Amino acid sequence: MPQMTRRTLLAGAGGSLALPVLDRRAAADTRAVPAGRRPNIVFILADDLGYADLSCYGRPDFETPNIDRIAAGGLRFLQAYANSAVCSATRTALITGRYQDRLAIGLEEPLSANVAGLPPSHPTLPSLLRAAGYRTALVGKWHLGFLPDYGPLKSGYEHYYGIRGGAADYVRHDQSLFNEDVQAHEAGYLTDLFGDHAVRLVADFTTRPDPFLLSLHFTAPHWPWEAAGPEGEAESARLAAKHDPEALGDFDGGDQNTYAAMVTRMDMQVGRVLDALDRAGVADDTIVIFTSDNGGERFADTWPFTGKKTDLLEGGLRIPAILRWPRRVAPGSASHQVMISMDWLPTLAAAAGTGPDPAYPSDGIDLLDHLAPGVQDVPRTLYWRYLNKDQRAVRDGNWKYLAIMGNSFLFDVVADPLERANLKERDRDIYARLVTQWQAWNASMLPFSNSNYSYSLSGEDLADHYGAPGTIKGGEPAR
Repeated sequence: MPQMTRRTLLAGAGGSLALPVLDRRAAADTRAVPAGRRPNIVFILADDLGYADLSCYGRPDFETPNIDRIAAGGLRFLQAYANSAVCSATRTALITGRYQDRLAIGLEEPLSANVAGLPPSHPTLPSLLRAAGYRTALVGKWHLGFLPDYGPLKSGYEHYYGIRGGAADYVRHDQSLFNEDVQAHEAGYLTDLFGDHAVRLVADFTTRPDPFLLSLHFTAPHWPWEAAGPEGEAESARLAAKHDPEALGDFDGGDQNTYAAMVTRMDMQVGRVLDALDRAGVADDTIVIFTSDNGGERFADTWPFTGKKTDLLEGGLRIPAILRWPRRVAPGSASHQVMISMDWLPTLAAAAGTGPDPAYPSDGIDLLDHLAPGVQDVPRTLYWRYLNKDQRAVRDGNWKYLAIMGNSFLFDVVADPLERANLKERDRDIYARLVTQWQAWNASMLPFSNSNYSYSLSGEDLADHYGAPGTIKGGEPAR
């Protein structure tokens, strides 16, 4: 795959210039999957990874060669969105294929206490695939509810190894790590342990003919800022010595070198999983997806966008999204199709020969047709809201309506990915239409309440957030 530079990638983020890779509209090898053969699925999710934190998306100061291998062998979505600017909400949409705001768990931004969870009765991607004959496993972060009422094994996964909450120390995770529903006491760097377990599962799954879904949800590069090795161990010890659960947020730690080490360590584990698929001889019959749950935080690179995690600015919502499927997708290709996290359920269900439960129709779309050459991109209308700072947004075609703390904007985010030129006075009809559309959508979702938690970084936390309010903890009025 040619070396990506920011000059060649800039328009790709908005969708107006050609990239130095094969566009999916060009001729492609789209070999049909033989009758009766359903693909395995390996879904890899990073945590708080910025849009430009991969070398195949333009990160200039470190490389991610293994994730780049997925891109070189498959397709990069250049206009991919997270369902939310924070993790639990996006994970709710990802696993259900629906706007997170339809469920109480989706109103927690993110889930911070045992107040809600993903109802075991709700159909999910793993439950639908398991009913279709797939073996299913989750390795890594869950963050959709706590025992005894909620958990991966209650929502379609037959095997689980990982953490249940939103974050864990990468070194001192003895009280956070679970194997099935039992605490696991296993030493090691957390990212490496997830990689080890995923590799073992690939080896186990491929001893049988049944297709499998392996969800590998890393906690990296989410705080605390702990790289593998002595420096990370020292940072873990420093945080532990505070005897304060809030210390995990690590506001007095981290730097760009640590962040790079965390991302590249995750990339190394991704490479081990890809190698395991190769050794098992199933790589051609396996869909591999790599993406993130929301935009990046603190040390992340969200170029060419403004905003980060918890913002409905593009930087808080735009994410890398890569799909490799050798039997279906041309290598080294790129798509300008606007897509969102909840599209993965209908897409992967269709690839597996099934579909969403009719009683719980997906709000996403099946992207399979958009992987083939010659298919025109379809316009999308997507909606967001975020309790903290009273944020709301609509993406409709190239237009975006955005409101934050009582201020409102209209942007052409293809021409203006930085969201600088407020066009609401010049294009009043478009602005009014999008506001009306958002209000209608919002009325169809569950309402926020004062009991909901909504995370945000304040001016006390970060210097460039001057004037911004902090986290809304349940019971506080919305800001």
